[in-house]
Amino acid sequence: MFPFPQERFSFSLSFSLIGPFPSSAPIPVSTFMSCFRSLCLLTQITECLYLAKLSSVGSISEEETCEKLKGLIQRQVQMCKRNLEVMDSVRRGAQLAIEECQYQFRNRRWNCSTLDSLPVFGKVVTQGTREAAFVYAISSAGVAFAVTRACSSGELEKCGCDRTVHGVSPQGFQWSGCSDNIAYGVAFSQSFVDVRERSKGASSSRALMNLHNNEAGRKAILTHMRVECKCHGVSGSCEVKTCWRAVPPFRQVGHALKEKFDGATEVEPRRVGSSRALVPRNAQFKPHTDEDLVYLEPSPDFCEQDMRSGVLGTRGRTCNKTSKAIDGCELLCCGRGFHTAQVELAERCSCKFHWCCFVKCRQCQRLVELHTCR
Repeated sequence: MFPFPQERFSFSLSFSLIGPFPSSAPIPVSTFMSCFRSLCLLTQITECLYLAKLSSVGSISEEETCEKLKGLIQRQVQMCKRNLEVMDSVRRGAQLAIEECQYQFRNRRWNCSTLDSLPVFGKVVTQGTREAAFVYAISSAGVAFAVTRACSSGELEKCGCDRTVHGVSPQGFQWSGCSDNIAYGVAFSQSFVDVRERSKGASSSRALMNLHNNEAGRKAILTHMRVECKCHGVSGSCEVKTCWRAVPPFRQVGHALKEKFDGATEVEPRRVGSSRALVPRNAQFKPHTDEDLVYLEPSPDFCEQDMRSGVLGTRGRTCNKTSKAIDGCELLCCGRGFHTAQVELAERCSCKFHWCCFVKCRQCQRLVELHTCR
C-alpha cells in the first residue's frame, strides 16, 4: 500500500528547521522560532522543548543536531540523518496548517492564535475538543500536501510524479504531464504524524480520536483531487487533450475541514468485539464516516482569558456590528458589549496607469468605525 516502509519516517521530520540552512551557517533566531513553532504543532512532544535551546548554538551540522535531540532512540536518530531532504517540506506543511487554521477561524471566538509557549495552541489541543480535532486534521493534511507538492516539483530525490497515471482515460483524453504523487504524500504523513499516537497504543480514547482525525485530514485532500488538462492543436484547438491529477488548493482543503468541524460528532469509546472503537455518544446520531471529525469533550466558550488553558478570550477583538453570525459583536463579545472608535484608514486611491508601464496612486485617508469587544 505504501511506497516505502511505514516506520521509516517516524520522527525524522521533527528537525526540519535546519533544512534550508548550510551546516556552517548560524540559524537566524527569528527563522528558528518560526520553524520551531510550526514543528511543535506537529510533534507536541518534549523534543520541542530541547529544540528551543538550539537557537543559541552558533554553528551546527545536521548530523550533530540529530545526535543532540533528546528523547529519540538510536533508530530514530538514524532516520533523522537519512531523511534530511524532506525536512523543509514538513516545515512548509506545518506553516500551511497554522495559516489555514487562522484563516478559517479568523471570525470565531477561538481564532487559532498561537502562543510562544508550548503547546503552540495552548492546552486547547491537549483536550479532546472539536478544536483539537481540527488542528490534528489540518496538520496531517498540511504534511501530506507539502510533501506531495515537493515530489512533483522535483525537490525530493526519493519521489517524483505519479507514474501510475498513464494511458488513455475512459473520457478519451491522454494521461500525461506530472500527476501529483498523492499516494507518497499521504503515506509519508501517516508515518510521521501518526507515530506518536501509535507509540502509545491505539487503545486509548485520545489516541483513537487523534488517529481518526489525522486520517480525515488526509482524506480531505484525496476526495478533492482534481484533473487539470491542456489542449494541443492548431490555433489552440483541442485535437489532443493531455491531463494529469493535481492536489486541490490548500484553501479548499481548509474549507472542507471547517465544514467537518461544524458538523463534528461527539463520540465515546466502546468495546466492539475484541477491540475498542469510537461510537456516537448520542445513539440517535448516525455513525460517523472516515471523512468526519470526531471529538470526546465539549469545548469551552472561549469568552474569558484563561492563560493556564491557552484561552486568550475575546476582549479587544474586532467585531462586526451589523452581523448576527458568530463574528457579530453580540456573539463574539459574549454579551459584554463593545467599544466604538473612529479610526483613520490610509488606502490607495485615484490610481492611473502610465505608459509604460507603471500604476501611480494617491494616498487617501478616510474615517471608519471600528468596533472592539469590551
